[in-house]
Amino acid sequence: MTIPTPTSEGLAGLAGAVPAGVPDELSLARLAGEFFAALPTGLAGPLASRLPGGASAPAPEIVPPGNVGPTLTAAAPVAPVRAESVPIDHGAAAGRPGAPALGVPEAYAAALPTFSPPASAPPLAPSTPYYFLGEAGAVQSAPQAVGAAPTAENRVVPQSFGLPGEAELHQILAELGGDRRSAAAAQPGNVPGQFYFLDTAGVSNRDAAVPVVPASAHPAFDVHAVRRDFPILQERVNGRQLIWLDNAATTHKPQSVIDRLAYFYQHENSNIHRAAHELAARATDAYEGARSKVARFIGAASTEEIIFVRGATEGINLVAKTWGWQNVGEGDEIIVSNLEHHANIVPWQQLAAAKGAKLKVIPVDDTGQVLLDEYRKLLTSRTKIVSVTQVSNALGTVVPVKEIVAMAHQAGALAVVDGAQSVSHMRVNVQDIDADFFIFSGHKVFAPTGIGAVYGKRAILEDMPPWQGGGNMIADVTFEKTIYHGPPTRFEAGTGNIADAVGLGAAIDYVERIGMENIARYEHDLLVYTTRALLTVPGLKLIGTAKDKASVSSFVLDGYRPDEVGKALNEEGIAVRSGHHCAQPILRRFGQEATVRPSLAFYNTCEEIDTLVAVLHRLARGKGRVGR
Repeated sequence: MTIPTPTSEGLAGLAGAVPAGVPDELSLARLAGEFFAALPTGLAGPLASRLPGGASAPAPEIVPPGNVGPTLTAAAPVAPVRAESVPIDHGAAAGRPGAPALGVPEAYAAALPTFSPPASAPPLAPSTPYYFLGEAGAVQSAPQAVGAAPTAENRVVPQSFGLPGEAELHQILAELGGDRRSAAAAQPGNVPGQFYFLDTAGVSNRDAAVPVVPASAHPAFDVHAVRRDFPILQERVNGRQLIWLDNAATTHKPQSVIDRLAYFYQHENSNIHRAAHELAARATDAYEGARSKVARFIGAASTEEIIFVRGATEGINLVAKTWGWQNVGEGDEIIVSNLEHHANIVPWQQLAAAKGAKLKVIPVDDTGQVLLDEYRKLLTSRTKIVSVTQVSNALGTVVPVKEIVAMAHQAGALAVVDGAQSVSHMRVNVQDIDADFFIFSGHKVFAPTGIGAVYGKRAILEDMPPWQGGGNMIADVTFEKTIYHGPPTRFEAGTGNIADAVGLGAAIDYVERIGMENIARYEHDLLVYTTRALLTVPGLKLIGTAKDKASVSSFVLDGYRPDEVGKALNEEGIAVRSGHHCAQPILRRFGQEATVRPSLAFYNTCEEIDTLVAVLHRLARGKGRVGR
């Protein structure tokens, strides 16, 4: 197949199809984007480098069939996609002698596109094609004042979700609430004032306040517009378009985060804090700017209360092996809940074993919610630390952490909150919770892997010993004595994960631009839709039916092991988690060793849930392996 190289004359010849009033430059950019989107895999990159002036083709908007998203106008120019700075020969990597091994099949690696370097460096603060970001995707990361509110006028408000099956969603909400209005009465946009979840008695009305967002002239939440910001959602698995329902394990990254990482390595890459040259200053500003964003995002009082770590697991270990090692002794007590991830059990077990302390466990009821009365009985004068999750990764239970923290403080204990599963689903304010430590992972909130944060109250951090020794955390070193920096630098020995911290800042920019209240409201309604749909599958049993839940639906299906269900779903391009979810104690509380766990994010749709449930119905009918 021969693909002609586009020329300026050829592109200009297409301009006649452009509606009157649209600038020629924008029209040409749009048509070029459509042209390159239609090319076979691997051709777009090389051809893009041959456009007039060496410019790359603009990123095309990908609109799922049957869905109408926002259109770009002259006021919203399309930004060029920045090509890779170094061409990569994936064909060589795929199969030639001496080539590095890849973690993907050779046939797939050989088909990956290659890119030519750009003719000139990208602008410092380009416009972006992202629907929700506008100019917020600019690559600079200037530090922001802690406590400063995101720009309200650019936020999207949840007036109407625009989902396929929206009328059905509101009908479900009405039925769960005992209101028998017809679907015609429950028009899209008239979102009920409460959310509803299941309990062990079946379907019941549950009170959970809808986040209130001020009225705005800006567009309503459009899930399909959001989806266009996440390039991996166009990936195909087993011939099907990917349906990603494994968000509790990790979330995908918007193009703004991917671009921010690329820009860092192209223009800012340096170690931080210790050099006098320009790139060190850029990298330091970007890194500390990201720290400011994290502080604002979770409501910390100061950037000095934010420590960068690899993730929530490392963060909990840091607290256990610094404050815990210093303050827990023989006969003391540590309390966790039955809901915890292994990462919030094992470090405390290790500490208790080393110090001769005792580990106590808060039990849960039959819905999967912690029993506060039983927790109160566990607290004694020997309790030193209470560490609980805010949202269960296995069941989705939203834990009343504010009450748990207050009760811990009344007993004279410190409180740790594991926020790995909460920060991507709800607004978090550590000062309101009054947690002594709050810990989360970036990859659960649309940021890169290998980065996370520990919040600690300044007065507590000041008294904690360092965890690791080395560069960056010292003020002065002699062979006789070392003087350490104050927090947070004291806890960041060596070269940190600079680029991914900057990526975390970009992810926070993205979710704040949409608004956590909008995300929470959309996901809660989608969870109701999912729960109701799963209940239609014969032989399916939900595990975890607490009053307050967030975006997780664990279940087992009669006649199938969870891994068999996961395999059948994967054949249809649906990604879920099947297993114990690193939370074996809570699954065993419900008599299970493993479950199937679909977990939601704000880029998931009712259509995707319908596909999931259709496959489960086929399995329930005894068809076993799902055919094509």
